[in-house]
Amino acid sequence: MHEFLINNRDELIERCKAKVARRPRRAATPEQLKNGVPLFLEQLTKTLQAENEGHLGDSLRISGASGGEASAVSEIGISATAHGRQLLELGYTLDQVVHDYGDLCQAITDLAVERDAPFSVDEFRTLNRCLDNAIADAVTEFSAQRDLTMARQFSAQARERLGFLVHELRNSLHTASLALTALETGQLPIAGATGAVLKRSLAALTLLVERSLEEIREPTEPPTDRQVFSLAAFVADASNAAMLQAEALGCSLTVRNVEPGIEIEGHREPLLGALVNLLQNAFKFTRPHTEVSLHAHAGEDGMVSIDVEDHCGGLPPGAVETMFRPHIQRHQDKSGLGLGLTIAQANVQADGGTLSVRDVPGRGCVFTIRLPRHGDRRTKARGPGEALR
Repeated sequence: MHEFLINNRDELIERCKAKVARRPRRAATPEQLKNGVPLFLEQLTKTLQAENEGHLGDSLRISGASGGEASAVSEIGISATAHGRQLLELGYTLDQVVHDYGDLCQAITDLAVERDAPFSVDEFRTLNRCLDNAIADAVTEFSAQRDLTMARQFSAQARERLGFLVHELRNSLHTASLALTALETGQLPIAGATGAVLKRSLAALTLLVERSLEEIREPTEPPTDRQVFSLAAFVADASNAAMLQAEALGCSLTVRNVEPGIEIEGHREPLLGALVNLLQNAFKFTRPHTEVSLHAHAGEDGMVSIDVEDHCGGLPPGAVETMFRPHIQRHQDKSGLGLGLTIAQANVQADGGTLSVRDVPGRGCVFTIRLPRHGDRRTKARGPGEALR
């Protein structure tokens, strides 16, 4: 058999490529074949040649013993392990790992029948032993690497969810602390605007904890508590919460009047958290004793825009493209997690909106939330899934 394999090596490889190409969404690539069919074919040939010459020790060193001893390392085992890892990196499935070696066995059998090449029973046993050991090692490594990859992905997702939760808890707690300090030092009535900020912050903390407990007990779908609310009241709540931080940092917050009657439908608390995040971010970056402005208005395109503008001096090159990526921190204060803008964008997008940033060189930047206006005639006239025109 070893002479047959040497003489027909190229033909066998081409037949394996053809078999792979006939499967859905598959194609034989140089990367896939590097530790696969060609190398295995070479090792199989060497094994058969060693046995034909009576060198049984060399045969087992190349291909391994029947049944695959876990403590013994063979050439086929090493290359098959690398091949299994490689196929995982290329996005293949477990059954495709097995098929890669089965293709060669089928190609050898078919070509031998076509050319009337007689093989002995011992040669077929050696072929099956080599295939069995190669498949076992490739599948074992493929499964181990896949499980490791899945574990890492799960861990990364868990850290991301924990980071989001901690960030939102911290923001609500910080706002509540500012409100409490203002109430104590200014002897303000608890029923006033500052008291309302404190109550909303505590309510947000309670909601975050309750939802976290629900997810621990049993994973749930995203919250569905959408509501229709006034844009003017929404902006007022955000500005009241942000004003406390503005005063603490020595900045000023200018809020333009909002046209009455404009409404939004969505998850109010997450959207409010997104807007407060933008304002807090603006206060962090704006230059000392400068102004942060908040302007909300409805456009003729059926969308509501909420702009937060600061005086940070402008953005560095490339900042716009990376602004909303998680764990990106541009401020010298690294006490946060770098998740504020990422969470804000996710909250806005969850209600069909967008969050973007525009650089104003030499002056600052403008963050803009855009959300569909509730009750817009064009919104009512559109069919499901139809885009705004």
